[in-house]
Amino acid sequence: MNLSRNVSEIIGQYVTLEVESIDRMYLNLYMPRLQHELGVLGYFRDHDQPFAASPVMAAMTGKFVKQLESFAKAQNIPLITFEKGQRKDEIATAYRAKFSKAEGVVFIGKAQEKARVYRTEKRHSLKTGKDYPWLVHTTAMVNHYYIYAQDRDFGPFFIKFCSYFPYNAKLCLNGHEYAKQQLRQAGIEFQPLDNGFLSCPEARRLQQLCDDLSAEKIEQLLRKWLARLPHPFPMSDWERGWQYDISILQAEFALTQVLDRPLTGRAFFTEVIHENLDLGNPGQVQLIFNRRISKRTPGRFRTRVITAGVTPSLHIDYKHSKIKQYHKEGRALRTETTINNTRDFRIGKRLKNLPRLREVGFAANRRLLDVQQLSHDCHIGEATFQKTQRPLLLAGQRTPALRFGDETVQALLQALLVVYLLSPGFKQKDLKERLALLLGLDPSTITQGKMSYQLRRLRLHGLIERLPQTHRYQATTFGLRLALFYTRSYLCLLRPGLSQIMALEPPGDTRLRTHFEKATAAIQQWSRDAKLAA
Repeated sequence: MNLSRNVSEIIGQYVTLEVESIDRMYLNLYMPRLQHELGVLGYFRDHDQPFAASPVMAAMTGKFVKQLESFAKAQNIPLITFEKGQRKDEIATAYRAKFSKAEGVVFIGKAQEKARVYRTEKRHSLKTGKDYPWLVHTTAMVNHYYIYAQDRDFGPFFIKFCSYFPYNAKLCLNGHEYAKQQLRQAGIEFQPLDNGFLSCPEARRLQQLCDDLSAEKIEQLLRKWLARLPHPFPMSDWERGWQYDISILQAEFALTQVLDRPLTGRAFFTEVIHENLDLGNPGQVQLIFNRRISKRTPGRFRTRVITAGVTPSLHIDYKHSKIKQYHKEGRALRTETTINNTRDFRIGKRLKNLPRLREVGFAANRRLLDVQQLSHDCHIGEATFQKTQRPLLLAGQRTPALRFGDETVQALLQALLVVYLLSPGFKQKDLKERLALLLGLDPSTITQGKMSYQLRRLRLHGLIERLPQTHRYQATTFGLRLALFYTRSYLCLLRPGLSQIMALEPPGDTRLRTHFEKATAAIQQWSRDAKLAA
């Protein structure tokens, strides 16, 4: 493989397997009515208690812990205490390696962690002179019980129960492991790649199984195991409507592209990182996540390249979410969007919103690859470049040139890069707002006639096309490549380079200026030696 090939060719010709799947999901299990003080009071009054008291809560905790320990003893399940500094995943891997059943609890681990809990504190009434209990929502270090289990359909997962009221819990599962279990049940062979797939002869069937993982199936998994495991609320509470609901704390959406050769794959990925160090700036993040970014958008926008050992990884942040891209086990390109707060995308946290969240996560992965392909493959030949530098006459319409370096042209093409992912297409108003921002103008000063002029020359030069029967436009492939070539050459090469070699006191790195001065001195010396005019 020639490593000078562009990203599009590599992905199109040297990927042997491509799988898009939900990866790790971390879900919150909670009782909605117990997340506020009045609901807690309602629970205790429903159980013939006049008020919520810490001793009553402690008794519930003691009963739950005793049931859990009795369950572990009766089922011969290891019950361990996690030590400080221990990696729970490593311990779980060791226990799972010894577990031979198709389904069951592998072990139970206990750890002390901070949690939001309810307690009562004594307060004094100035009117009556008596003390009275007062319910408060606070944080405390309490025991949590990790129940690591193996499910016939989902594979490995765990449920973590807080041992104090209101007994919130967490459910952690993995979409790749779900797909592996489904393949095994269907008798389809595959070669695993840690948390993923290296090969599978029935790739379409594999992708279909990954797509079939739904919110309904996840909820069935939870209900199934809550019916089997001890938990703080008895069946009588369930019958009266005191049941767990599910919300999404964290969801990972992965695109795995297996490359045919490990060595060239790693070199290729290193080149991709080198070519895309600017992906974390707001303009690029806006393209990838398809979200409008303003000065009020929280979070830091940055590209981070983290090297663990000899394997680099690319990280792009947006609010509470991020995209990570790395070379997995030297065999595959893994692009992974992690959403830590669904409200970053105006999507609710309830599990029923998973379909919309999938669209956001997988689309972000694809957009990142689109940007990388275009940025790495922005070659335009001499004839094409010269064509944009001259006015065109098409069907009797004369359109001005798109001269490289012209302030308006550069701003126009940068604005085009920002709006090209708007769905469905962008309007004249969208382009005008961003063009005005880049030119430092008030949008109201750019008239409709001026914008029609700009849209016409973009359209006649083939950079954009109008969507049928609408007033919206979309960028063409040629337009995206030309815009990337113009903006990256101007912003990353021409402008900073000239600032170093032309300024009297160049800022920052002056290596370029030093080399220019050496070259100038060498030419002058050669001219003197040859007795030529300098």
